[in-house]
Amino acid sequence: MSMEEDMIPEQSVSDYEVGQDNVQRFGLDYHNPVFPISAGIIILFVAFTLMFPAVSESFFGWLRPALTSTFDWLFLTAGNIFVIFCIGLILSPLGSVRLGGKDATPDYNYFGWFAMLFAAGMGIGLVFYGVSEPVSHFQSSVQGTDWAPLGGAAGETLEARRLGMAATLYHWALHPWAIYAVVALALAFFSYNWGLPLTMRSAFYPVLGDRIWGWPGHIIDIMAVFATLFGLATSLGFGAEQASSGLSFLFGVPDTMTTNVILIVVITGVALVSVVAGLDSGVKRLSEINMVLAITLLAFVFLVGPTMELVRGFFGNTVAYFRELVPLSMPFGRVDDNYRTGWTTFYWAWWMSWSPFVGMFIARVSRGRTVREFMTCVLVVPTIVSIVWMTVFGGTALTETIGGYTGIIDAELPVKLFAMLSQLPLTEITSFVGIVLVIVFFVTSSDSGSLVIDTITAGGKLDAPTPQRVFWATFEGLIAIALLLGGGLAALQGAAIATGFPFAILLLVLTYSTLRGLIRERRRPFLEHVDTSRTAAAE
Repeated sequence: MSMEEDMIPEQSVSDYEVGQDNVQRFGLDYHNPVFPISAGIIILFVAFTLMFPAVSESFFGWLRPALTSTFDWLFLTAGNIFVIFCIGLILSPLGSVRLGGKDATPDYNYFGWFAMLFAAGMGIGLVFYGVSEPVSHFQSSVQGTDWAPLGGAAGETLEARRLGMAATLYHWALHPWAIYAVVALALAFFSYNWGLPLTMRSAFYPVLGDRIWGWPGHIIDIMAVFATLFGLATSLGFGAEQASSGLSFLFGVPDTMTTNVILIVVITGVALVSVVAGLDSGVKRLSEINMVLAITLLAFVFLVGPTMELVRGFFGNTVAYFRELVPLSMPFGRVDDNYRTGWTTFYWAWWMSWSPFVGMFIARVSRGRTVREFMTCVLVVPTIVSIVWMTVFGGTALTETIGGYTGIIDAELPVKLFAMLSQLPLTEITSFVGIVLVIVFFVTSSDSGSLVIDTITAGGKLDAPTPQRVFWATFEGLIAIALLLGGGLAALQGAAIATGFPFAILLLVLTYSTLRGLIRERRRPFLEHVDTSRTAAAE
């Protein structure tokens, strides 16, 4: 298909009858066959995992290393393409395209918009890994022929510290947000500018044409549902483990699998209340509360911790990150296999499995922004916030570790945040705030995810019946429970990689499709002028 034949759909959303394949039954309004196939497979998965946890543990224990060691090059290459694509849009004339048309205005102010972006994007991950990952890389994980070993006596040098922070920031700065931005832009653009339903299949219209209404589109949406559910379940499992560890650290609550399961059940119940309240009353309000809590905890650690060292660290870490960005990004480079497959590949798969959820959620709240404004805010601003967060929490932890405190190194992964806070004043209060932060991130991720999945399985409808959102929020919690019981963190990570792998290929096609659509949109005024001139001449 040539670019001239790559036409914008002439119909509107109403003409497509978004719900033409929908079934209205028992108070539900769901898309057939996306909803029944997705729901059926998810129910069977949860039942099998709970009935045969040993088999599940063995399977997921094999799956993660098998995929990461074989396809690490694919994940890293795809991540690099997404970053280049996003930066290219910021700098190119395509950045002037406005989501929703030239007269569209934003639905949310900047604070509310940023709060929802950040809470949905990676809140739980930053809290979970903010202390542990910098310390891990500082100790030993980034090693290779060209890298100074980060451990032993050399580990106490400034350069080793910055290398450890650069290795951490690589996973939390440009690349993950580029993955989210690509999906979010595609969904927002094709929905608001081309009048297509707000669902994953719409982003492939320039490539598939009207075939998106058939089985190719059904398969894309079903894959998006699976990726979203398992990506969310991974984060919810991490959040439950950290909240459980925090409660044990503060109040002596037994840190057991039973506690984790109870937490998931209780917090999923809270998420259901927010789901019923809707996007503006529930998700937006919780996101803003969480933003205030996160800023408060960040400011406290910054002020009572090694403040001047953190200020210097922010600039030093940023320079180190950009200095090492290319070497760390190479699929076959000087970084050792443990870092590339054990860390980077898992992260990229996790972000890609999250991308339908985060992308659609960002798209729903981003009407009225230009592509340039959208990409700058979704890519650059969160990157700066991530650098600040990791510098403050990771930098404070490294200072404590270099100073001789071994509690962070000795602590289990979910406890490391609380071990770091134990060396600062008001430990009980800050640790409690940390637990609340994880729980509210848990809730906002769950209810945001259920809203997104419900939109996909309702054929793009934004006002599907509440019971459907309740169904998906419930099963997000059940999948997290099933994976924890069927292998713990390894099962959670394995599930994220399993869904992220096919999505990596799908997102590369989506990027090409979005580029074609934006070029067509940019040329639309010229083509409309040509068509009008030809009509006038013919008359």
